[in-house]
Amino acid sequence: MRARPFLLCVILLVLGRADAGHDARAQEPPQPTFRTEANYVRVDVYPTLNGTPLTDLQKDDFEVLEQGEPQTIDAFEHVKVSGSVPQAERREPSSVAESRALVENPRARVFVIFLDYYHVDVAGSSKMREMLVNALDRFLGADDLFAVMTPEMSARDLSFARKTTTTRGMLERYWTWGERDQLNSRDPQDELYRQCYPVKPGPQSQQDPRIAEEMIERRREKLVLDALQDVVRSLRGAREERKAVLTISNGWRLFRRNPDLKKQLGSEPPSGLPPITVDPRTGRISTENTSGVPGSGTQAECERARMFLADLDNADQFREIGEEANRSNATFYPLDPRGLTSFDEPIMKLGSSGPPPAPTPPSVDRARLNARIESLRALAADTDGFAVVQTNDLERGFQRIVADLSSYYLLGYYSTRRMDGRFHPIRVRIKRPGVQVRARRGYLAPSAAEAATIAARAKTAPAAKLEPVSLESRAVESALAPLNSQVRERSVYLHAVAGWRPGGLAGVWAVGEVSATSLWKAGADVDVMLVSNGETLASQKVDVPAGTRTFAVAFAPAAGLTPGDYTVNVRAHGRALDVGSTTATLVVSLRAAPLASDAILVRRGATTGNREVRTADVRFRRTEQVGLDLPSAAQEPGQARLLGRNGQPLPLPVTVAVRDDPDGSRWQTARVSLAPLAPGDYVLEMTTGAERKLVGFRIIP
Repeated sequence: MRARPFLLCVILLVLGRADAGHDARAQEPPQPTFRTEANYVRVDVYPTLNGTPLTDLQKDDFEVLEQGEPQTIDAFEHVKVSGSVPQAERREPSSVAESRALVENPRARVFVIFLDYYHVDVAGSSKMREMLVNALDRFLGADDLFAVMTPEMSARDLSFARKTTTTRGMLERYWTWGERDQLNSRDPQDELYRQCYPVKPGPQSQQDPRIAEEMIERRREKLVLDALQDVVRSLRGAREERKAVLTISNGWRLFRRNPDLKKQLGSEPPSGLPPITVDPRTGRISTENTSGVPGSGTQAECERARMFLADLDNADQFREIGEEANRSNATFYPLDPRGLTSFDEPIMKLGSSGPPPAPTPPSVDRARLNARIESLRALAADTDGFAVVQTNDLERGFQRIVADLSSYYLLGYYSTRRMDGRFHPIRVRIKRPGVQVRARRGYLAPSAAEAATIAARAKTAPAAKLEPVSLESRAVESALAPLNSQVRERSVYLHAVAGWRPGGLAGVWAVGEVSATSLWKAGADVDVMLVSNGETLASQKVDVPAGTRTFAVAFAPAAGLTPGDYTVNVRAHGRALDVGSTTATLVVSLRAAPLASDAILVRRGATTGNREVRTADVRFRRTEQVGLDLPSAAQEPGQARLLGRNGQPLPLPVTVAVRDDPDGSRWQTARVSLAPLAPGDYVLEMTTGAERKLVGFRIIP
């Protein structure tokens, strides 16, 4: 992931405004060329005077020192970005690959919006949702690119866009609620901790009642910091110039090691050892949960987590993120959506059923609030950004962030230092008095051998061109894009498809799956409803027996369904714990006959008793078989292929068939064994006549 600032493609032309004429472009002065030789370095500089960007500086006003040695500036350009560009004038990248190529343009601003929903409450999430999209509409320029990331995403799957209409749906999906300060969490791991360490009379009555809550807080903070570190490392290789990370969060407590969390509970010594069982497949002793029963080994799992979380030192990792951000030339701009606040925690958390937890003492609450605010300020200060905290004018704060990046200078020079594979610090000075300068702090030089390879490649390699992206590649990317949001741990997974039966009747089929935690070990009661325009068209009650995870329903109202959007609402209540109900909602679109909206994934393996079971969880093991069911009125079997992440067909046999079910539905089916495949992302393709469906899934270790 280490960036080589000398390996980026040469970008010679600036993307013009859509309304600028050809003659106007011809009269513009030529843009300076920024080379890619091994010892050529590009530096972006942001000079301000009393907080206002300076726009009249010339080449001779700058001085660049590398490791204290003056450098000769070879190229100089002042870049000024105008915002408030209409959506129609923003050319959207057609693929992830094209968006990554556009990011390399040194004259385009690049933003990553990090949504820390673990540390944003309900009120804050509601406030930020519309404000953020409206602010992006007004302030972004024609060439600016932005991406949205959440804690469960991998940075390698970031997709940059120019139109906020592309991202509005994602923002609304993630920001209809915040997860902070809610007792009834949607994350099954949280409920698992609360079950393992309950507050009740008996042998455990003397244990700290906040054990589960501290474990939850520590785990969430660790997940967020891991994600921030991931995005910083990814941005290091994206481009040399500055990248802005807008972090929407209430801040972090930055937990240190806590020996008290590892203390013995009751009469049982703390243990991080897994349970010893017998693997029924081999008859050998094993420490894995091979019973197929959710929740087996739960207490041992909780104890291992308690030992691990007690030893966390998030403050050290936080400092590492700042250091890596400086090496990556990434700047953090944190925004706290709470605005001006005097308390860190509410008196009563949302979703509390039963006696409310004891309120946090005012002095402790104040210390936590200060710690969170200071963490946001420190992250900004350490990376040359600034934090929008303790203010109710969030829109003005966002405007200041964009203005801060609206005027900057690009400098290029040939380094006189050795190419030694080390980090070379850079310092930029302005000869005018009183000017504040923010610039990249250095670069990672290639080694002598790498420099020779770069020079040889530069002599023979043709100029880099942006190859057109095929429709095939776009289709595969679209099938894989939802995986990162779908694999996040949740209490209930939900998937639904709408399609047509033989005879011209439409139906909606929903598949749900509860997570593999002890929250559902005693089974669950589930209500499933089909809704259109606020009216419930049909509903079913489903019993999920103990030891099973999935449920499926089919809706075919007597009045019939017409093409349009329908909503599937699910409310599930686990019988093991009195923690209230868990809900899930999904919108499904019925297309014109005979097309289906999507296909349903099917799982078969040891956990399903070697029976085929429809699933809403897109994660599979190599020991399983994966398949898809596509609603169709066609009588002849279609064709199916297994594709890799790059869209190339894989030489594995896929079995296809047609199946008629007792409810009158007909399904095109495809099945393939996963044993020969490595962990990663794959796509099942089904073609029936003119209809083609691509369904992504992920193989996990």
